Amino acid sequence: MWHAEYGLSGFAAHWDKNTNIAAVFDVWFLNLLPRAKPFLYNGGGYLTLSFIPTLATMILGLLAGNLLRRPSQPPRRKMLLLICAGVAGLTAGALLDWTGICPSVKRIWTPSWVLFSGGWCCLLLALFYALLDMRCWRAWAFPFTVVGMNSIAMYCLADGGFRSFILGAFHTHLGGKFFGNRFGVYAPIAESSAALLALWLVCLWMYGRKIFVRI
Repeated sequence: MWHAEYGLSGFAAHWDKNTNIAAVFDVWFLNLLPRAKPFLYNGGGYLTLSFIPTLATMILGLLAGNLLRRPSQPPRRKMLLLICAGVAGLTAGALLDWTGICPSVKRIWTPSWVLFSGGWCCLLLALFYALLDMRCWRAWAFPFTVVGMNSIAMYCLADGGFRSFILGAFHTHLGGKFFGNRFGVYAPIAESSAALLALWLVCLWMYGRKIFVRI
């Protein structure tokens, strides 16, 4: 019934792919629903209960946003609080992973990954806040502004099949070996960068016409 992919033993066995408690929950819960065949495991290791730590990541973003919007806090204090939160998150996440208490796995969004990735986000937010809001160095950030003003549209375009359409168009009009012949082992990076540029141009077109997707 179980599909332990890595054969971990001892305490680490609780975190083996598709043998952890969240996988047990999926086998119970998903088989309560009408299915063509019984659910045994997810080949990619994705788990329903991963929505809980994912929500924790969203809450961290809300807390950081509320901090930046708080007029009672001086800018320097906001930056220092973000730096402290970033260092604390990186340290806690790395320790949980290093000790084996909770490995840092992005795919299933483990709690240690929430802390580790959240720590990096806080540090980067502190850096951008210092450059853009405190120093007012904003001209260099225009490419990011174009995407940021339409982040939902960019996410949907990149993850909703449009990226695959662009890559298919590259192969149709440029040839299937266009990137491979010119970039060798770096062809996947070049191809993905070209697709990203195409998606950015779509966002630029929307930005120029003040078309912004909001919830």
